[in-house]
Amino acid sequence: QVQLVESGGGLVQAGGSLSLSCAASGGFFSINAMSWYRQAPGKQRELVARIISDSSTYYTDSVKGRFTISRDVPKNSVHLQMNRLKPEDTAVYYCHADLQVLIAGGTTRANTYWGQGTQVTVSS
Repeated sequence: QVQLVESGGGLVQAGGSLSLSCAASGGFFSINAMSWYRQAPGKQRELVARIISDSSTYYTDSVKGRFTISRDVPKNSVHLQMNRLKPEDTAVYYCHADLQVLIAGGTTRANTYWGQGTQVTVSS
């Protein structure tokens, strides 16, 4: 059973830094991509950053230059370093994983998974 376990987050003043981590465990063959999404109250969940298997990255415009996504391949984990935080970064942050899982017949297919979410609050 695949699990995504998140850690980090919390409360910080504007201009400060926080880091988030997410580790994938359970029965999967490989990682296609891992991402961080966030959802602020009353808003839709949005993609914040993504890192794919070739280590290429994507950032939404509002966090470019402030957030850095990285991965630890042996630990099947992803990290999000968030610097120069702003009040508008306040949200619940969710880890998302696109994994190849083994299915009957020895083949694989892609499945996606979500973490439980962690609160990030930036005070002004």
